Amino acid sequence: MTEFSIASFNVKNLIGPEQEYYRFQSYTPEEYAWKTDWLAEQVQAMDADIVGFQEIFEESALRDVLAQADAGGIEDNAAHIPGPDKRYRRKAIFRKLAYRPYTDAALAVALNVNDGGPGQRRPGVAILSRFGFVGAPEVIQDLAEPVDIDFGPMGPDGGGSFRLTRLSRPILKVRVPVGRHVVTVFNCHLKSKLGEFVRPENGGAPREVDLTQYDPVGRALGGLRSALRRMAEAWVLRRAIVSELQAGHPVMVLGDFNDGEHAVSSEIISGEVPFKNYAWMLRHDAQTPRDRYSEEENTQIQEDIEAVRLHSAERQFVKKSARDMVYTAAFGGVYESIDQIYMSRHFLPDAKGSIGQMDYFSVLNDHLTDGSHPEAPYNKLASDHGQIIAHMRLKD
Repeated sequence: MTEFSIASFNVKNLIGPEQEYYRFQSYTPEEYAWKTDWLAEQVQAMDADIVGFQEIFEESALRDVLAQADAGGIEDNAAHIPGPDKRYRRKAIFRKLAYRPYTDAALAVALNVNDGGPGQRRPGVAILSRFGFVGAPEVIQDLAEPVDIDFGPMGPDGGGSFRLTRLSRPILKVRVPVGRHVVTVFNCHLKSKLGEFVRPENGGAPREVDLTQYDPVGRALGGLRSALRRMAEAWVLRRAIVSELQAGHPVMVLGDFNDGEHAVSSEIISGEVPFKNYAWMLRHDAQTPRDRYSEEENTQIQEDIEAVRLHSAERQFVKKSARDMVYTAAFGGVYESIDQIYMSRHFLPDAKGSIGQMDYFSVLNDHLTDGSHPEAPYNKLASDHGQIIAHMRLKD
């Protein structure tokens, strides 16, 4: 039996001190010290074997956090873990409490090709693995072939089209050796719900951002642009996932989806949920009302859909427990779960080709606020996301 844990952590704008990442936004040396200290405590508390990080502007800042986490974890081990002279040193409780440093862990960082100068920075993602990697990490952002979405013939002028040539943030893909298996891990940070507005050709700010001349229709169009981009990015990720699954590889997908589990973008990533029985459904090539799929075709359709479907770690946890709510983000009184860990059926205990299962799912979200109290602005130094950890067990 091999146990491991995998986590997702949006660190919220991790960059060194006195660097303007967004317009007029930067950290003083004191703020940077506070932020890295807080992040290090969270990393230490998570103690996950595989971690996907989002909103990484600089690799050096992330390494600062990991070094601090290791220093604090080693110090805690010395204080709390019994030495070899104690008879109870082998007790499981102490093994669980022990922090394992990331000294020999592998770190892959995918910086954002859209990154600009001061005030115009764009964040990337990273994956940390105590097990190392098999092969070189892969980055998906600039698309070799554009994604052209044709809406088909709708009226005399057609239904229009949408083209995506580059993702707003990179998707990082690694292969991680765990026990006897190699698991493909994707880390993503899809386009946010913030509106996208087109700048005038002569420069200056888009008119929709002038709130003194509030334009509800223009701002709604900005939300539409964001949603289109997010869903197209989800499809690019889905295509890469299906390629891995069809090659027979176990897959885990994690990151900041910027949408809930039942949003269209999330369902694009996870794949369709099959109907219970296709034998009652009218065939696609029906010639009469009685033309239905056969029982054999129903079995084939069910298998074809299930083979490339992903499953939410959070949903598995909620089904197994008495808890009915998990949240990883909060704003304006709305608490929702937009950070996700999805897994292929390889990690469902009773599924075809199962190699293991999830034993537990953790959420570190006590630090979250909905922005409604005076101290909320100081949370720029913490993270506005909760951290999620799936605790897995593989068969021997």
